[in-house]
Amino acid sequence: MPHTLGLIGGGMIGGAVARLAVAAGMDVVLSNSRGPETLADLVAELGGRARAATPAEAADAADLVVAAVPLKAYEQLSATELAGRTVIDAMVHHPQRDGSIPAIDSGELTSSSLVQRHLADSRVVKTFATIDFHHLVALARPAGAPDRSALPVAGDHAGAKAEVVAFLDALGYDAVDIGGLADSGALGPGSPAYVQPYMGERPEGLSQEEARRWFFASPGVPVPAARVKELVEAGRATA
Repeated sequence: MPHTLGLIGGGMIGGAVARLAVAAGMDVVLSNSRGPETLADLVAELGGRARAATPAEAADAADLVVAAVPLKAYEQLSATELAGRTVIDAMVHHPQRDGSIPAIDSGELTSSSLVQRHLADSRVVKTFATIDFHHLVALARPAGAPDRSALPVAGDHAGAKAEVVAFLDALGYDAVDIGGLADSGALGPGSPAYVQPYMGERPEGLSQEEARRWFFASPGVPVPAARVKELVEAGRATA
């Protein structure tokens, strides 16, 4: 388990990971592209184990780094500052937000393979990309709990994957190794493993405001490792 977690991107997923890390006894260094002062409220909420910094400072201070920025901004991640680090890729390719990315659109690369190509001297591991921020916190359970969920993990470096698996365990999740970064395409939006299994079925006919209230009131649905494997395999079959 890392002593210090660095977060690049202080949005919803980044904030959720930070909350779980602090609860697990880790120090957290938060950063984003807008400056440390914009993270003051989140730091105050997290307490004394958290501080805000620049992305360079977060990378330098951390034993493990989570990149949780919009995928369209992946090139803003500094390959120099992140060299030699294990970097968790929590980014998701949303074409309507991120625009066209030819290497992904053509099927040449998965989004995580593209990030690894950019961060050539880092060890990129994909996880956190199949669960929403609310249920990521709500479904965390201690090791051995009968209702513990699992998250899929993909990466090309066995040691880095083992590091991330231990990190997930500390946060409250089992892990399912689905292979290399080239296999992470089975985790994208619309795939069987993506978000909905952890969220559960939303009632039909809700207004936008009712749907929002339902989402935040929902405790989520535990998704154990065996079910994650089934969902990932179903995604591979239909890819």
